[in-house]
Amino acid sequence: MAELQLDPKRTAIVVIDLQKGIVQMRGSQAAEVVKNCAILLKGARAAGALPVLVHVGGDPTGADRLRPNADQPMRSMGELPPDWSELIPELDQQPGDVVILKRQWGALYGTDLDLQLRRRGLSTIVMCGIATEIGVESTARDAFERGYELVFAADAMTGSTAEGHANSIERIFPRMGRVRTTAEVLAGLESGVAN
Repeated sequence: MAELQLDPKRTAIVVIDLQKGIVQMRGSQAAEVVKNCAILLKGARAAGALPVLVHVGGDPTGADRLRPNADQPMRSMGELPPDWSELIPELDQQPGDVVILKRQWGALYGTDLDLQLRRRGLSTIVMCGIATEIGVESTARDAFERGYELVFAADAMTGSTAEGHANSIERIFPRMGRVRTTAEVLAGLESGVAN
């Protein structure tokens, strides 16, 4: 595996769905992800990379949610608490962070994320968050097809199931980019600052 070197001025750390409602649903499974995403964001800010905080939400009645005819439709969560979509405080949101509200799995479709990245001249996205095989993978597939270079912080994400997470990490993500640890991503940002 080649050593990772990231130019912070051309890199965004995209954190998917670390919001109160989703993190609470994952319980203890989310603790390590939250910790590693917070570490990544702190390192990104120090290096000069762009933090992007993505959360899912929308109309409180659910009128703008997708409702496909599917064999395994998403289960209805009923009326969501008012703070369900709020970003968790551990992300330490800063005024310079880009915040994206999405209404479906992926963070690029129907949002201005692509515009925000391109206007800043960013070409590399470090992906992390919840859930690996849903929001993270959907965003990654779209970013891959738009020509972004992708890095996946494997220990800063978790899936709906262990099998779903493993499938994305082992079979899908290595075909779209580089799968690394939080420590390796931070080292890559630091080496990019040095050069």
